[in-house]
Amino acid sequence: MKQSRVLLAALALGVLGFASPASAAAEKTTYPVVFAHGLGGFDDILGYDYWGDDYGTFVGDPCNELFEVTCNEDIHSGQRSFVAAVQPLQSSDVRGLQLAEDIESYLASAGVRHVNLVGHSQGGIDARKAARVLRERKGYAVVKVLLSVSSPHRGSPVAKFILDLGPGVTSVIDALFRIYGDVVYGPGNDGFAAVKALVYNDYDANDGLATGAKLFNSNYPVSANYASHYASLMTAQSGINVNPALYLLRGFFFDIDGDGYCVDDCENDGAAGRGDGVKAEDDDDGLVGINSQQMGYRLRYSENFFMDSISVDTALGYVANINAPSAAQMTSSSSLISQDHLDVIGLGGDTFDEMEFYAAIFDYIARND
Repeated sequence: MKQSRVLLAALALGVLGFASPASAAAEKTTYPVVFAHGLGGFDDILGYDYWGDDYGTFVGDPCNELFEVTCNEDIHSGQRSFVAAVQPLQSSDVRGLQLAEDIESYLASAGVRHVNLVGHSQGGIDARKAARVLRERKGYAVVKVLLSVSSPHRGSPVAKFILDLGPGVTSVIDALFRIYGDVVYGPGNDGFAAVKALVYNDYDANDGLATGAKLFNSNYPVSANYASHYASLMTAQSGINVNPALYLLRGFFFDIDGDGYCVDDCENDGAAGRGDGVKAEDDDDGLVGINSQQMGYRLRYSENFFMDSISVDTALGYVANINAPSAAQMTSSSSLISQDHLDVIGLGGDTFDEMEFYAAIFDYIARND
């Protein structure tokens, strides 16, 4: 009876608009969450705010001020987060070091010893170098949870496709982002270095520079020495729901490696794995194939009526060696988020609820940091 009265009272308050804010839905993380952007960030990409919803509101902004409305009401009002800024167009060796330095400054200003890292796309790769650099500088594992979203850990065919265009790669990439972004034209950008880092093998063995995702994965592995918990969220989508630019890229130029098993880059297309030649299926997100995205635990995102949730897909196991996932991990479509590569960072109008998605990420981190 008492429980019934409490429930009725709560429902009545909700109808009247006096219910507690939904920010209490996601548990507060023990340590702050640092967001690491992908290629072409940091404050906007293609004209949209990075780490925002469709209206440009930062997903990590808690509703902690009186009458505040442009905030994420699905996270805890005391949640702390920080958006890191690194070179928009550079290799992960350069960006990862910059990310570590940005986090070091944040540790000092925030008065904390640990952080959690959420990286989208290349940001999820940068995060692994940052975690190792921080360990070596501080003498302990600074990063608690390291979580990647849509990251090409084993390379992307799009990177090789761009490189194969030949001379002028840097100017082509820079010109593209000059149209849509407002930070990538600054000094220090190197589009050639950026895309070379996102090809699985060393793109040019004669240029005197050892590059590529395979080597990077060996140098900055999944290791408890650098972070306590590794996990990844994977995206894949086909059909007209894919961002038009990504849909055209995939539909007219090539098939992005998706769900075929092969440990190394057997097709020499820039990504480890093997494609099956079928373009119109959910085995990539327009830029990255599913056989490139898993790092550590594969996570399952569930959209629920009251509160979205994230859990570990226990059937797929743990990817400790990113260069050698199992056949099941490379080919399974289990727990894929049906969104394209850019939907998950608020790029463009769609039905995906970025606020609830990142609230679920905060909640997952809170249970593991």
